[in-house]
Amino acid sequence: MSITAVRKTELISDYATKTNDTGSPEIQVAILTERINNLTQHFRTHKKDLHSRRGLLKMVSRRRRLLDYLKRSDQERYATVIKRLGLRK
Repeated sequence: MSITAVRKTELISDYATKTNDTGSPEIQVAILTERINNLTQHFRTHKKDLHSRRGLLKMVSRRRRLLDYLKRSDQERYATVIKRLGLRK
């Protein structure tokens, strides 16, 4: 369900805004999106797993707050993150 360390370092290197960047909103949103996608795959087979569903909802709301912050602070970065992750249709 969780992402591997290798995949996490790939996401960090892909979405980093500068060197040694591990905590920018872009990276946090990318990692949360990866975890959310993994959990949605999990729910296709385990429909009644309500405890994990609660964790999923918490992750979705955390991602939403980060995206709202990014939208408030820098519209350009927000648009590129949304486009790269394919969150809006």
